[in-house]
Amino acid sequence: MKLICEGLDLSDAVLKVIKATATRTTNPILEGIKLRASEDSLTLSATDLEISIEKTIPADVKIAGEVVVPGKFFAEFVKKLSSEQIELTLENGNAIKIKYTDSEGYIQCMNAEEFPEIKDLVNPEKIVMKKADLKDLINKTIFSVATDDARPILKGCLFEISQEAITSVALDGYRLAMAKKPLVSTTAEFSAIIPARTLGEISKLLEAGEDEDVEVLIQKNYLMINIDNTRVITRLLDGEFINYKQVIPQQTTSTVVISKRQLEEAIERASLLARMDKNNLVKFEIRDKLLTLTSASDIGNVTENITISLEGKDITIAFNARYMSECMRNIDDEFIKINFTSAIAPCTITSSSGDDYLFLILPVRIVS
Repeated sequence: MKLICEGLDLSDAVLKVIKATATRTTNPILEGIKLRASEDSLTLSATDLEISIEKTIPADVKIAGEVVVPGKFFAEFVKKLSSEQIELTLENGNAIKIKYTDSEGYIQCMNAEEFPEIKDLVNPEKIVMKKADLKDLINKTIFSVATDDARPILKGCLFEISQEAITSVALDGYRLAMAKKPLVSTTAEFSAIIPARTLGEISKLLEAGEDEDVEVLIQKNYLMINIDNTRVITRLLDGEFINYKQVIPQQTTSTVVISKRQLEEAIERASLLARMDKNNLVKFEIRDKLLTLTSASDIGNVTENITISLEGKDITIAFNARYMSECMRNIDDEFIKINFTSAIAPCTITSSSGDDYLFLILPVRIVS
């Protein structure tokens, strides 16, 4: 194998695929990045058997071939060569020479035949949607997935596909996030549970505001997406997702319309103190046209007053400050609607003008 490529292209590709290498494994090949040179391109691949990422870049290929390089070291090395033109040459089948300007380095390699074959989907179901919509769908729900291993199925987002729209749902036992986006087309109506880790990597590949279409392919237990010559393949989570519709309150006793920016800024200030306390609480007191938000710890207290529109009963309720803050960060609307049932029942947060998202947060009991 022998080729010449631009250091910036190679560095960018390595930084994308390195996310799929295994970090704790007894199999060293899973810590590597496979390089495959053919015709006029170089394809880099990495996998930990759960997620695989491939990136193809242009290259002047003199001799075709493939090899596996140590992922972490190779990534660190080429990251420092992004402004150079790089020549890669496989020598004696077990070492790769990296030549740049008047310098060169050698890296011991592994046999490409030992590298796991990356799954290729045959006759998959296909959904097509706008890139910007997919990025927003992921970002509006991924922050609510469970992070512990107690219920592995909750470490992913449920995607529900109908003829016109796609709905993503994530929950961790304390909060729920749901978002809905239109589809350009779909070949079937179905659902799939996609690991949050994979969705996070997909979101990073999608540029904000992109209006082009993107295809998402799903077949049995696998999902594949190709974004700008970067292919991501992942195993889907297997199991029954929680019936989230039973969790969402159907009736409310109080509805507040409030400025999202004012509420977010108030929560951020109050949470500075709340974080000092082990409970991390912010308390909402809703009376007439005023929301009084308070937090307290051993070093002091904060009181914030915000003008609101209220329909229904007055209410006093408390929440985990972090859950509220993360929710606010993922809302773009100028005004939001918060629906309450009681001081011990979950509240829901929705747009004041539509139904394209819903966030649910369980309250924390206030000790008198």
